[in-house]
Amino acid sequence: MSGAPNLHRLANGVTVICDPAPGYETLALSVVAGRGSRWEDEARSGWSHLLEHMVFKGAGQRSARDIVEAIEAAGGQINAATGHERTSFQVRALRGGLELAMAVTADLVQRPTLDEGDLVREKQVVGQEIAEAADTPDDQVFELAQTQAFAGQAIGRPILGTPEALAPATPAAIEAWRAALYAPDRLVVSAAGAVDEDELLRLAEAHFGAAASPAAAAADPASFTGGDAVEVRRLEQAHVVFMLPAPGLKDPDHFALRLFVEILGGGMSSRLFQEAREKLGLAYAIDAFSDIYDDAGVLGVYAGCAAKDAGRLAEVTGQQIRAMAAGVDPSELARAKAQLKAFVFMGRESLLTRAEQAASQLLSFDRLLSSAEIAERIDAVTIDDLVRVGVRALAPGRAATSVLGAKGASRAGGRLREALFA
Repeated sequence: MSGAPNLHRLANGVTVICDPAPGYETLALSVVAGRGSRWEDEARSGWSHLLEHMVFKGAGQRSARDIVEAIEAAGGQINAATGHERTSFQVRALRGGLELAMAVTADLVQRPTLDEGDLVREKQVVGQEIAEAADTPDDQVFELAQTQAFAGQAIGRPILGTPEALAPATPAAIEAWRAALYAPDRLVVSAAGAVDEDELLRLAEAHFGAAASPAAAAADPASFTGGDAVEVRRLEQAHVVFMLPAPGLKDPDHFALRLFVEILGGGMSSRLFQEAREKLGLAYAIDAFSDIYDDAGVLGVYAGCAAKDAGRLAEVTGQQIRAMAAGVDPSELARAKAQLKAFVFMGRESLLTRAEQAASQLLSFDRLLSSAEIAERIDAVTIDDLVRVGVRALAPGRAATSVLGAKGASRAGGRLREALFA
């Protein structure tokens, strides 16, 4: 495995990360803009995701077909993703494929065609994507919970947006949005694997060194609001999501939160799996998770269960969270630390994960965290730290809940609150 990645900053603010890995015959290139749907106002909800779609319709001198054929003919794959705080363009390629990968991603980010006819068609495509998500219960239930967790805020709105907000978008308006969203002050070019540092820097300067665009204004601070959403449908299974406020990425309790989640519902030995699934048979699928943003986070639980069991499941979930806020067994903490460190080190074995994580770390902390440093921070977490995370989650007395399924499940949110805050 290679040593620490090297950082370089171009004169216009674009940052370049080189993480060579001897012995690999492939590379991963990730061009990450440190902005996403969180920068949208309500009138432009979904524009960041629509833009990500549109750049693949044509960029530079390449058509939509030319873009994918050029990458795939060289043995590569190309993809992109829009999140609340990041937009990422990713290429996997064979050794020697960096120049093509850089040229294509630079065109996508800086020189999309944005044809009016393509825009009309892509709004229809995204409209179908929105409809598909709404028709998928275990997607929709998360959207409902997110909306309750951060009501009235961009971070609480669906990344896909709404057809009504997408309708007014014009090529000129989308181009202006692109210039702000992908501005060089928050742009990172990150490469890992079979890459040569001198070549990477030369190509980054040639393709991104002249980028100069006005940056988007800062995103509004996140504020956890809480609330309940119920959507009654005739389904065989009820889907429930529970969320509590939690530390953000830059908070000192970040790693304690991740260990808290691991103990609560991170695997088959977790409390919720053993209690709710194995002992009580209340759910086939139950998992705890954390969604972590730069300045805020959520501690969450998802479960799929019979509607008649949703209330009892919510009660058990609340009881387990309260119990963990009083303390955990040292063996639970040791097991969670081993699992989280394994996740960190296994991630280093994926070149794309390495490139993406390095870019995200730089955008959040303005520096890189080595695997050894992360492991040290994980090992430093104590039982008292976990208790503090639990107490912080419960202290505001607010929860965001969503229930999607038969009417019999609709009381789950109330049962959770009773168990947590009574």
